[in-house]
Amino acid sequence: MTIPADDPVYPLCNSRDLVDGGRAVSFDVVYAGQTCRAFAVRYLGQPHAYLNRCAHVAMEMDWQPDRFFDDSGRWLLCATHGAVYAPDTGACHAGPCRGGLVKIELVEHDGVVHWRSQYHLKPLEF
Repeated sequence: MTIPADDPVYPLCNSRDLVDGGRAVSFDVVYAGQTCRAFAVRYLGQPHAYLNRCAHVAMEMDWQPDRFFDDSGRWLLCATHGAVYAPDTGACHAGPCRGGLVKIELVEHDGVVHWRSQYHLKPLEF
């Protein structure tokens, strides 16, 4: 897949850094004007990324740094509320959720995973 030159994409990590059902790669974004943590995971061979914000109450979800999957590697869990999310869509599967996770579009190209900026989702400016 080629990445069009005019698309706002930002390198996130090497493809090999994301292993199915394994550790996430965390990163910071500006979402609707606020600095937020986000994370990327790999599930069934495809990379997926979301804001690190439970849909029940806007708290970070990882139960240990960069750990979001349950023991089976099948579901993303909120350590605080017990909400369970589908890793490929961010949809709420069980537990106290109000909707799903905020998805961040990823593009994988030449061994690198990039995230795509959107109108409400921007990179941090230093």
